[in-house]
Amino acid sequence: MTAVYSFYSHCAAEMQAAVAALLATALEHSATDFLADLAYQQQRQPLQAWLATAADGQLIGCKLGYERKPGHYYSWLGGVLPAHRGQGVAAELMRRQHQWCREQGYQRVRTHTYNRWRSMLLLNLRHGFDIIGTVQGPHGLTIVLEKDLSKQG
Repeated sequence: MTAVYSFYSHCAAEMQAAVAALLATALEHSATDFLADLAYQQQRQPLQAWLATAADGQLIGCKLGYERKPGHYYSWLGGVLPAHRGQGVAAELMRRQHQWCREQGYQRVRTHTYNRWRSMLLLNLRHGFDIIGTVQGPHGLTIVLEKDLSKQG
């Protein structure tokens, strides 16, 4: 299956419902909560979105992020529908996000994950992230990872 990838510099309200539904399925959480989080974050600052769609137009994956502070980007949320995992969609979304970050002059990208999402943790490590710490989050121990964008990977 070949996915079609798109970038949006602003996660517009009309795309938020589809993204929230995808994340709810991919991450097994409430679409209502994701929709509220997306709306809140977009009000605070621009939220960029990288989307992957199947040939039939179905949204199958996403990667969202925003500027954390000057020179530092936060890769916030992402997911791929279970039926489309293992096909390189998440890796390609990450690659595109990090390339965009480099082009915008960001030096570092940070993300958080949980041990229960091992495939995402391993993907991050394979793509140059280092574990820089842990924090107690609302859903358990959060693993904090950061990547130096001046290095390839």
